Amino acid sequence: MLLKLNSSDNRLLHEQVAGAIRRAITEGECVPGDRLPPARDLSQVLGVNVNTVLRGLRALRDEGVLEFRRGRGVTVTHGAAERSALLDRVRDLVADAAHLGYSKSDLIDMIREIP
Repeated sequence: MLLKLNSSDNRLLHEQVAGAIRRAITEGECVPGDRLPPARDLSQVLGVNVNTVLRGLRALRDEGVLEFRRGRGVTVTHGAAERSALLDRVRDLVADAAHLGYSKSDLIDMIREIP
């Protein structure tokens, strides 16, 4: 798995780590059932603290993209690619709405109006 962070990205480092892993899954570098390298190895590759990597991994676990299993490590879930792609589209929508002056709550209201 080839991961790297964008130095011009202004998001928090753990969000960048999660985004890099999401991107790897979306691009097919990791498929459902694949085990991720240990957090220590990822931290060395990315040049960030291991706690930063763990925080990014936990965020992806909470999203349902990754699964933590004692003795088996961290694996990509079966719904990860679809969910990851959908989350990317939602993030793009939120960014587009913000550019037009709409808040997240405005978007939620618009979605509720859709039959």
